[in-house]
Amino acid sequence: MADKKLKASAKKRGNRLGLWFFKISLRLFGLSGAYGLLYLVCPYYLIFDRPGFSAGMAYINRRYRDHNFLHKIYYVYKLLINQGKNLIDRYYIISGQGQFEIEDQPDERLEALFNDPQRGGILLLAHVGNWQVIMAGLGKLIKKPIYLLMRPEDNVALKDMLDVDGEQELVKIISPEGYLGGVIELTQAISRGHLVSIMGDRTYGADSVEACFLGEKAHFPYAAFGMAAAIGCPVIVLFSAKVSTKKYRIFYPTVIEPRYSSRHNKRQDIEGWIQKFAKNLEDYVAEYPFQWFVFDDIWTENSINNKRL
Repeated sequence: MADKKLKASAKKRGNRLGLWFFKISLRLFGLSGAYGLLYLVCPYYLIFDRPGFSAGMAYINRRYRDHNFLHKIYYVYKLLINQGKNLIDRYYIISGQGQFEIEDQPDERLEALFNDPQRGGILLLAHVGNWQVIMAGLGKLIKKPIYLLMRPEDNVALKDMLDVDGEQELVKIISPEGYLGGVIELTQAISRGHLVSIMGDRTYGADSVEACFLGEKAHFPYAAFGMAAAIGCPVIVLFSAKVSTKKYRIFYPTVIEPRYSSRHNKRQDIEGWIQKFAKNLEDYVAEYPFQWFVFDDIWTENSINNKRL
């Protein structure tokens, strides 16, 4: 039920007429002009998008525990503003109107993996920064295909504007709504030495385990680590952040090589790997508190399935 409400909320955030105004503003006045419209539009969603407001407040309440309610409302507003900038940036690059500077400095170990045609891996992402913008930057560094596990866009207007389900030359989309959640396709891609990208901060009703995040137990999907342990490939945590109007930064806080200590300790092993990822995400929101766009109450989900491992 909660997931259906959030889907309905996402559909309301953006319609063809509203997106048309943003497109025209971007063409006439550039990024700054399009950003300016957000400050007029976002108060509407702050007031009338109740599921979105509640989901954003679930995060803000834990990130800013000691702040008063009015401050927290303003912080949700800032989240909505930054999410709007995120969508505008995606259209800006997809429409060919310009590029962003991408700061990306992987270490030698990662460069070797990215250039090894025989070894695949999993890029574990989160709803932070802007994945479509940074994928364009990764294309200059990684000379192998990247498969992105991504749900189809529910909002038709956004889908048409952003081409979010389309395939780029480097990035190929696999839907988790396909057979076995796309696991077979992902496994085959890794075995061919390719990279697969999976979001690690929202379950969408999938099996999950708990980890401490912002002082409370939260639910995280564990499919990426289970797959990596079975295949024998690394999990590379990859985050991005918008650091100025025309610049994004990519960083890799952790590389995990999942191996089960024994067949009896699978759950404990996975919980340990998930806790590392949760700590990475916690460090991220400490530095970039208004660039996590999960908009889901991962602390009190109603559809959690803690499957026995």
